[in-house]
Amino acid sequence: MEAQQLHRGRLIDHLQLVVRDLPASRQFYEAVLKVLGVPIGGEGDSYFWADELFVSTAESDAALGVLTGRHHLAFQAADRATVEAFYRAALAHGGTDNGAPGERPYHPGYYAAFVLDPDGNNIEAVFHGAARRSAPSVEITF
Repeated sequence: MEAQQLHRGRLIDHLQLVVRDLPASRQFYEAVLKVLGVPIGGEGDSYFWADELFVSTAESDAALGVLTGRHHLAFQAADRATVEAFYRAALAHGGTDNGAPGERPYHPGYYAAFVLDPDGNNIEAVFHGAARRSAPSVEITF
């Protein structure tokens, strides 16, 4: 698992989810990440990764034989339509509803959908409303 290029400058450096059924998780994450425009970056017998998300089996070197518990992970979406497409893709690929697309009271314009992945992790796609970024990310090349 050797990355040649990384994008940094966001809050989370990386997150690892250790799952029971890697093929089921791969199907789920590949579908929802495709909607969000995030490609799968690499894979091996016991893992795959996409940007800052690493998903592995308990047998992977980094997992130390232990499954992770239930986590909340929120992906940024480009707009409301992307949040809705994320929700549909998640449900069609092994996800379970945990909050249909809609406005949330966290701040004005917070539009999100929540699903549980095949291991019960709470996965969200959120559009925060119109905003301007100084840069999409910081690119690091090795």
